Amino acid sequence: MKKLLITSVLMVLCADALTAQGEIDEQQKVFFRNERSFALLLNSDGYGINYREAKRINYLNKRLLELDLGTLKHPKEYRVSNPYAQTAGSFIFGKLNSVLYLRGGIGYQHEIFSKADIGGIAVRYFVAGGPVLSLYKPIFYKVLYLVPNTNYYETRDEKFEETIHTPYDIYSRAPFTKGLDEIKALPGLYARGGFNFEYSKQDKIIHAIEIGSQINAFPKEIPIMASPDNKAIYFSLFVSYRLGVIVDPLHPEETNFTNLFRRKKIP
Repeated sequence: MKKLLITSVLMVLCADALTAQGEIDEQQKVFFRNERSFALLLNSDGYGINYREAKRINYLNKRLLELDLGTLKHPKEYRVSNPYAQTAGSFIFGKLNSVLYLRGGIGYQHEIFSKADIGGIAVRYFVAGGPVLSLYKPIFYKVLYLVPNTNYYETRDEKFEETIHTPYDIYSRAPFTKGLDEIKALPGLYARGGFNFEYSKQDKIIHAIEIGSQINAFPKEIPIMASPDNKAIYFSLFVSYRLGVIVDPLHPEETNFTNLFRRKKIP
């Protein structure tokens, strides 16, 4: 599925480039071309959002500063529901903790192919890395208990116990706020690298697709599931959509994210 998604994105971008080839770009160019952008990330072990600032070193190279917020998931997370409980909610059986990570890093970007025409594609590669902080919170389940001397059940909020609970004992997952007072933190390091395909038809607006790989490494395993295969090192592939603006030092009033949602004026 991931290979199909990446292949489809590349085919769409290539097709768009071919149909627009030869259309002359008469827009006024921003020389310094610093960038500010946001991205939506889809990873093979979770999802997240990213904020990035790209500072120009020279014509083809930029220095990156980025912040990430995302989730880490175990490959054995499967959502199920209790078939014997009416209106029961879905849950991930055996999950001990939900994991959120915060990352902040610096990096480098190099432009391989520049965009000459309207509708063309600029191709760059980038690398980045820095510290990562994982925050993991215990999962609580609504566990069914038979009320003595009746045919009715009540629910109690409990953490998962592998030796006690079965899928038929659980009604649903408890509210996310349950367990917030038991959050634990684990610091580590991350690194990522990939390719950026920028295809915007407006010079001051950024539309890009990125693909690549990344690694989050921690000093010990994060107990996500009640299984012996929890990991301390998470390697994953990612694809992201990036939206942003070019920072123009000569016209700072135009460096505004609200410009992303304005219609381009037709001369």
